[in-house]
Amino acid sequence: MQLFVTPTKETKETKETKERGPISMTGMTLNKEVLSGVEELMNKPVLEGKCPGLYATIFNGDEVLLEKGVGQFTIGKGEPSSNTSFRIASCTKSFTITALLILRDRGALDLNQPITDFVEEYRFSEISTFKEIPTVGQLAAMSSGLPSDDPWADRQESISGKKLREIVSRGVHTTNRPGAIYQYSNLGFALLGQVIEKASGVDYREFVTTEILKPLGMNDSGFDNELFPKESLAIGYRKSGETWLELPFSASGAFSCIGGLFSSARDLRTWSRWMHSALTSNPKGGPLSTASRHSMQQIVTSAPFNTHLATLPANAHRAAGYGLGLFIEFDPKYGQFVSHSGGYPGFSSHMRWHVPTGLSVVVLENATYSGAWATATGILDYALEKAGFELPLEDKWPQTYELAKQADSLVRQWSASLANEIFEENVDMDVPFAERESNIKKLIDEVGGLTASESLNEAKSASDSPLHFLWDIPGKSGSLRCEIRLNPITPIRIQTLNVKKAEK
Repeated sequence: MQLFVTPTKETKETKETKERGPISMTGMTLNKEVLSGVEELMNKPVLEGKCPGLYATIFNGDEVLLEKGVGQFTIGKGEPSSNTSFRIASCTKSFTITALLILRDRGALDLNQPITDFVEEYRFSEISTFKEIPTVGQLAAMSSGLPSDDPWADRQESISGKKLREIVSRGVHTTNRPGAIYQYSNLGFALLGQVIEKASGVDYREFVTTEILKPLGMNDSGFDNELFPKESLAIGYRKSGETWLELPFSASGAFSCIGGLFSSARDLRTWSRWMHSALTSNPKGGPLSTASRHSMQQIVTSAPFNTHLATLPANAHRAAGYGLGLFIEFDPKYGQFVSHSGGYPGFSSHMRWHVPTGLSVVVLENATYSGAWATATGILDYALEKAGFELPLEDKWPQTYELAKQADSLVRQWSASLANEIFEENVDMDVPFAERESNIKKLIDEVGGLTASESLNEAKSASDSPLHFLWDIPGKSGSLRCEIRLNPITPIRIQTLNVKKAEK
């Protein structure tokens, strides 16, 4: 079975939004009081000694709501600015996937191909639990069976592609069957860099620069620290006791695709806006199609709560997983978030956006694994809470409301002719009409009879899709909870009717 399908001509940019349908987007601005609280959160990591300096920004689309440099981008020098370039570590992975999907969309590769089509040297160690070759797509979705490997991988950046191939030829350890579970493998992403180079015939860093960074105008971004003026390049540090130790930059190489990119808050705003726009009814153009960017931001591999998820302990209830180069979280109150963190010797980074509103945060810090994810997540959650955001109810179609009114009338006074008119045939087959009528009468007696008929109040109803309607009918000593779901075909009719006594 193919898990990853290459878009066909039917999903070109001109048709994508029409076929998928627009996603509701509510613009959001923050008042001075909320922004004052956000500023305090931006100051906190430096004040608490977690990093020498940081740059943080909160924005919505093209509107920057607040941005601030705190501390020092290099000890003894000034505050970071919006164009100060930090190493963004694993936030690089979304750029790697973008490069991969550009080539996929051009027909140069297929995500269902085994990695051995591109890295023939791939071998299993003798102690591997499973010995099944992962696909390119499974490597991209963090479900290849390769184990987590941050400390080791973060020190491999400068090795050559030849050395990487020699390493995997000695045998890699696998702890799970490909596609089975989420495991955050940097080695897997390093192999994707080799896929990109073989499919394109171009060095990975050159491909990302010419095909992605330059077209998007991301001029503060690149893979070589020597490209940046000293006054606009953040230096990385590690804390030893109470002393900050400056760390040398590692040279770029075969592992640059896991975390080697340098970028600024200004450029990551551009990146975040471009990515988020693919989930709206007004997507921005660019080097990768809307459909492919959309696919990056959908869960492919579900993930348990762990250190790689940008989730505070208070948010452990969120459903989460890995898409393609990005993490996705779903909160029952706030809806969907998309993000990625980065941690590297000397640096910590995080970018995240709230899908329903477009409200986004980028935080860049210049200390080893200092926890930019916690700062950024805290800022965005705080802003949404203080702004009073709640996920809006799904807009119901007018036909749904009309059928709900007829179902409401039917519950109050059963009519066989009306039932035959508004229900699909399965409703009578699932529970015969006579039995339904009897059950509803018993429920009406339990609530002391229904109050006088009144117009169905759409504002007091709920739904989880345009074809769903949930409402209460008040009684003298309780109320009935009624629910309908409509069929997926024409003519539109009710396929589900549930009536029960509402809980108090």
